[in-house]
Amino acid sequence: MMRTHDRDDAPNATASRESPGPLVLVGGAEFEPGNEPHDRVFADAAGRRPAYVIATAAVRQDPDRAVRTARRWFASLGLDVEELRIRGRRDAASGETVAAAAEGGAFYLCGGDPGVVVDLLRGTEAWEAIVDAWRRGAVLAGSSAGAMALGEWSLIRSGMSHARRRFAPALGLLPAVAVVPHFEEFGEGWLPSLRRPRADTVLLGLDTRTSVVWRPRVGWRAMGAGRVVVVTNTARQERTGGGRPTGIGRPMPGGATRRGR
Repeated sequence: MMRTHDRDDAPNATASRESPGPLVLVGGAEFEPGNEPHDRVFADAAGRRPAYVIATAAVRQDPDRAVRTARRWFASLGLDVEELRIRGRRDAASGETVAAAAEGGAFYLCGGDPGVVVDLLRGTEAWEAIVDAWRRGAVLAGSSAGAMALGEWSLIRSGMSHARRRFAPALGLLPAVAVVPHFEEFGEGWLPSLRRPRADTVLLGLDTRTSVVWRPRVGWRAMGAGRVVVVTNTARQERTGGGRPTGIGRPMPGGATRRGR
């Protein structure tokens, strides 16, 4: 049976008393010029609360460099960013880390390895604290692998080829959605190898330095210079900066709790 879920495609969609904060999904090449439109949304939404970059996806590359780059970039936009250190599941169980996450106003998951970020965050106390903070109004962002982790499905390598991908369970904040980053560079090339796990699965393609941003009572908006491409089993739509993509659905803050076991 096909599962249904609430849509939030209309600006007047009913918001709950406890409304989540913005959700920002970026197609990659984060923390550099070209990302200003959505990163200003992130900075503004943080307000005076602590803002964090999470380098979990980059632990096999150079997480220190990712943190330095993020701090330098957001400083240019007037926002002080610190690392919320989650480089392993021990970090994610740390009382200090969990307490810091609970007080956070902004969280940015950087790019890297899409399999690693889900494996290290799923079902942890730190991730639950981040989701709870978002549920209470904090802004949550992810780029490339970080954005992929926020869907119901991530796309990980199928065998040794970078061009062949398969679906794997992710953190579940966007039911039925799998984010396809770097769409104009190589992400679109993954599509022929994919076999949807369900008929209602939505592929959300994002060009680099391009985002789709969800806000309560506003819904989804495309931002940046590239395209947001929504591919369902029967249709394909493209939107550019300011456009309103449809068919993505409303984020579900409780999704991480149900799937993060």
